[in-house]
Amino acid sequence: MSPALSRSAVVRAVGFFALWIMSTGGNTADLAAGAVAALAATWVSLRLLPRGTSRPQPLALALLALRFLRQSVIAGIDVARRALDPRLPLHPGFVVCPVGLPPGPARNMFAALMSLLPGTVPTGSSERGGLLLHCLDIDQPVVAQLAAEEALFATALGKLRSDG
Repeated sequence: MSPALSRSAVVRAVGFFALWIMSTGGNTADLAAGAVAALAATWVSLRLLPRGTSRPQPLALALLALRFLRQSVIAGIDVARRALDPRLPLHPGFVVCPVGLPPGPARNMFAALMSLLPGTVPTGSSERGGLLLHCLDIDQPVVAQLAAEEALFATALGKLRSDG
């Protein structure tokens, strides 16, 4: 086993074990079962999702989390305002956002993250490989906002975007 794979296995095992401890409230009677479960989960995760070439950037992940929280609050207030005030215009429709992340797990994670922001819902891919989004207001700068989100997301995951 290579040192990089060993490190990946240890990080995953510790993460799974920490998750076990949190879910059981730190009950000492469950630690042995948690260790076995963490080892099994690590083995399965290494088979299903081998270690990639990217390295997550902790600072960028923190910035992504803060930006996501901020954007969620702002978008949630905007959606609530539009829903409760009939004078505010809604221009629902679909927009295609070019995405530089190649198809695969990172792109799927990005689409899942974008589905959590109020006012936009990824509905699939366009014929040209972009992300098809349903928006409450297509007059908003949705494409520019998602490009900024994608850039931060790619940095946080240590991924390089393609020119797509």
